[in-house]
Amino acid sequence: MFQIPSGLDINNLIDDLRNFSWESAEILLHYSQILKNSDNNSKIIKSKHNDEPVTLADLKVNETILKRINEKYKHINWSILSEENIKLNCKNSKITPKWQWVLDPLDGTKDFIQRTENYAMHLALNFNNKPLLGVVLIPEKNELWITDGKSLYCEKSDGSRKKLFKPKSKKINEMSLVCSKNHKNNTLEQLVEKINFKKVNVMGSIGCKIASIIRGENDIYITLSLPGQSCPKDWDFAAPEAILRAAGGAITNLDNIDLSYNNENYEQRGIIIASNDRESHSDKCKQIKEIIKKYDLFPLDIN
Repeated sequence: MFQIPSGLDINNLIDDLRNFSWESAEILLHYSQILKNSDNNSKIIKSKHNDEPVTLADLKVNETILKRINEKYKHINWSILSEENIKLNCKNSKITPKWQWVLDPLDGTKDFIQRTENYAMHLALNFNNKPLLGVVLIPEKNELWITDGKSLYCEKSDGSRKKLFKPKSKKINEMSLVCSKNHKNNTLEQLVEKINFKKVNVMGSIGCKIASIIRGENDIYITLSLPGQSCPKDWDFAAPEAILRAAGGAITNLDNIDLSYNNENYEQRGIIIASNDRESHSDKCKQIKEIIKKYDLFPLDIN
């Protein structure tokens, strides 16, 4: 177990994260119910930033989580990086604290608006730019994935816990891939076709994708960001990385190098691979890299 900030009790902190999360679930489900009446869309969608919508649900959860952390832990020297604060303030002041919360109040906002139910709330506590504690809340499935940096739990709102799936070792062409529903690109589609996965599923929200891997519904996730295109940010990956690692999986770049956080514009560029088995993850990365080389699909030094 890592050393948490001085003056904190890990069990009390995890209990608080549970409470903050289920309070957020009530907010998200409330606005989701309102959206089921399509006439209310204009009342819920507040603005767009670089073609990324912001809803009242994003803003309310953002406000709630920040308020709860700041009220409860006034004495702790940490900062909070929030997607909505960056969007609304349009600032890119680099934050480099030792301890940093990374929050996405509504991951999968487009899916939330489209009423696919594949949306989540992410909250991670990074230490020296590495995710340690992590929460991924999926309200529509009544699931709270939470790790204390060592163990992983999947809890329901009544406090009961789901049994965790134990993945089996598979060859890459036996694996089910989950990829983005709203952020497709032709280059990634070519790569997926050449790999010849057993099955390909599309889904919104990286948190929902990673949870589907932990459940055993899918085995691997790949995202590819080409220069000039939009790409995932720190708040998309921090909490999902924390829970997947606690489950025995891995998230790295194509060269099997851990993700680096707090980069320019908080971007996670290039090819990122998440799989359910840390032990075989390196081999999967090598195989995918060899396929890219063999078919000359794109330069391997993209960033």
